[in-house]
Amino acid sequence: CTCKFWSDLISSSSFVSTQLHRNITKYAHVHLLCLHHPNVRRQVNPDDPYVKQECQWSLFSNVTFEECSKLSHPLRSTEYFGIYGSSNGLICISDEILNFNSPILIWNPSVRKFRTPPTSTNINIKFTYIALQFGFHPRYNDYKAVRMMRTNKGALAVEVYSLRADSWKILEAIPPWLKCTWQHHKGTFFNGVAYHIIQKGLMFSIMSFDSGSEEFKEFIAPDAICNPCALCIDVYKEQICLLLDFYPCEEEDMEKIDLWVLQEKRWKQLCPFTYPLDSYDRTIGISIDNKLLMLRGDYMRGIADLHLC
Repeated sequence: CTCKFWSDLISSSSFVSTQLHRNITKYAHVHLLCLHHPNVRRQVNPDDPYVKQECQWSLFSNVTFEECSKLSHPLRSTEYFGIYGSSNGLICISDEILNFNSPILIWNPSVRKFRTPPTSTNINIKFTYIALQFGFHPRYNDYKAVRMMRTNKGALAVEVYSLRADSWKILEAIPPWLKCTWQHHKGTFFNGVAYHIIQKGLMFSIMSFDSGSEEFKEFIAPDAICNPCALCIDVYKEQICLLLDFYPCEEEDMEKIDLWVLQEKRWKQLCPFTYPLDSYDRTIGISIDNKLLMLRGDYMRGIADLHLC
């Protein structure tokens, strides 16, 4: 209403891209989106009046972990939802336990808007395991959602959703080496590529799928990786990173996390992260500014804290 030139400027794709790049490089406007109990500091107590209250969405500071603002779920649902990726302020949410007909929402909490992708053509097929990932593909300037589904007979179906085209595409050609056992909730999305930890017998490897070129690749994991429960995959300094919290530390009264990064199709081991014994329960992941996000819980009192290390 003030100026047509200003309106055209801030609506242009170049302005949007410049603003996003500025925020990303300066780590500006970064928050944690959490589904939590209304009383964040509550303790487990049958007489606690907060126990029966429904959970809510909120934005928390990425630095202090203090609550910044409450958010209303886009569909006003009170059911537990999972977060399956975020990029440039857009978040992909769906059922905590995925099914073939689970609703998927691409949500922008800042402007309280969302989009629901169309129904998949695979809706009548029963799948025993479903993985969902979401992120931005810079080469195609498009947001992508990748859904991989496996039947109880070992058949694999892969679908790619394009936000720009608002449509799903079913992949016809699936590599034969993908006939393996999937590890649930072990994946990440980086620069348009979905990464998954897969297991073949006693061997672990990382499967990558480019949501733009639709190309699959496999990277054999380091020999030291032998326990999927203690394994985490994330992004560290613009590289795919494996974190293993399994082996004892050589230093007395200390524990460690071993780290590897993928460089030119090979794994390079970094210096382990060491910390005092019994100070943290597990690794949640890596923050956007390359810090470890750790969980420390007092389960007798029903309290858990997040720590950046």
